[in-house]
Amino acid sequence: MTDTKIGITMASPKAVLFVCLGNICRSPTAEAVFRHKAKVAGLNLEIDSAGTHGYHIGSAPDKRSQAAGEERGYNFQGLKCRRVSDSDFEHFDLILAMDQSNLKNLKEMCPPQYQHKIKLMLDYAGYRNEDVPDPYYGGKKGFELVLSLIEDASDGLLKAIKA
Repeated sequence: MTDTKIGITMASPKAVLFVCLGNICRSPTAEAVFRHKAKVAGLNLEIDSAGTHGYHIGSAPDKRSQAAGEERGYNFQGLKCRRVSDSDFEHFDLILAMDQSNLKNLKEMCPPQYQHKIKLMLDYAGYRNEDVPDPYYGGKKGFELVLSLIEDASDGLLKAIKA
């Protein structure tokens, strides 16, 4: 995979992990969106999501995230919140943080030999160093914005993987 948007060259990923704070809104949305888009593109990838903190372990994604995503045809069935584990850094080929804060948290948690796997989600949408905003305390428009940003970044990620 040659990632021209962010200047990274790496083997085509087989396993992608999306990460936000609690794995309740943004990262499960990214998992559902990218799972759908990868399937449509005919890619066989392992796709998962997690949080840097364990606030909602075992819970389904936020109902508002699910409603926004389901309106656009994405499936959240079977998704459960979990925390990033030490083994994730070795297992996943690409780990995408939803924002700068979680990028920093991931880099602090990650062993040095796996640091190159950690990127920012919106870099794949052409928004360098920008955050997917946390919609948790907002209204429907926030969830719609998050979904649109994640769709754009997912399209960019697919292009980078196919390149």
